[in-house]
Amino acid sequence: MEIALISLAVAVVAAAAMLAFARRAPAPVADPRLDTVLQGQATIAEQFRQTSAANAALTAQIDALKEKMGESLAASAQKTGETFVSITERLGVIDAAQKNISELSTHVVSLKAIFSDKQARGAISQDQMEAIVAEHLAPDQYEFQATLSNNSRPDCAIRIPNVAARIVVDSKFPLEAFELLRKAETEEQRKAAMVAVRGDIQKHVKDIKEKYLIPGEVQTPAIMFVPSDSIYAELHANFPETLRKARQDQVVIVSPHVFMLVIGTIQSLMRDAKMREQAHAIQAAVGSLLQDVRRLGERVEKLRDHFETTNKDIGLIETSMKGIGRHAEKIAQVELGEPPALTGD
Repeated sequence: MEIALISLAVAVVAAAAMLAFARRAPAPVADPRLDTVLQGQATIAEQFRQTSAANAALTAQIDALKEKMGESLAASAQKTGETFVSITERLGVIDAAQKNISELSTHVVSLKAIFSDKQARGAISQDQMEAIVAEHLAPDQYEFQATLSNNSRPDCAIRIPNVAARIVVDSKFPLEAFELLRKAETEEQRKAAMVAVRGDIQKHVKDIKEKYLIPGEVQTPAIMFVPSDSIYAELHANFPETLRKARQDQVVIVSPHVFMLVIGTIQSLMRDAKMREQAHAIQAAVGSLLQDVRRLGERVEKLRDHFETTNKDIGLIETSMKGIGRHAEKIAQVELGEPPALTGD
């Protein structure tokens, strides 16, 4: 575009020089070539004018383009800044997530350490059992760590209304052998772990039977609480004979969900006991009411006899009154003569 402008300027300068030369020269005789030059000059001037207008329009377009480019660059800069802010925020979120993951991994390690500790694992199992009992029973219906007459202390003792014997719950289920069973990689390891599971459960059932099942003081069966439904399913799937022997020893093994059903059954028994108590009270009240109704009937009978006697007496009085009335009428109908005259001495 700049080369075109330079060429146009050179042409204009050349035309101007020719015009000046023509003015300085004496007026010649009309020459057709001069007319041609003048027409060419006029054409060049018109082209120059058009070129100037086009240049102005082009300049305006360039200015508008610059303005749009500036606005676009400003918008791009703003969006870029917002993007950087968003990226910074996301990096912050990612950093926080990484910290949470690190803390969670620490917690997982701690949880693994807890489950590797028999005492800590037993505490978690007991807490789970106690939460279920406390949620479904009233405080006066159970006791944690109750002491029996032989000084043994089951994890929970549940009272049944009007029944002296209590239901005992043990939450110290042996889980070490199940961990070995879970980690078994060969068939020999699995068989050894299954033997260990049977032995641990049978020993624990025997301990519960010997320590807690006191005749007249503890209801049968006792409850062995398993803190995992998956382990409970494993027992039913692969150790049915062990469960059957436990039931023969009056010990029933329950999972958390089964234990909630047991608690619901115990609640129904308690409601039935309370209803029976209320039924006895209602029967006693109905008996007293019948006695009162019987006495009321006797008194009404006596009152009826009294009314009948009174009615008879009133009838006799009415009969007497009628007789008196008839005699009075007869007396009133008697005609008496003149009374005798009185004479003096």
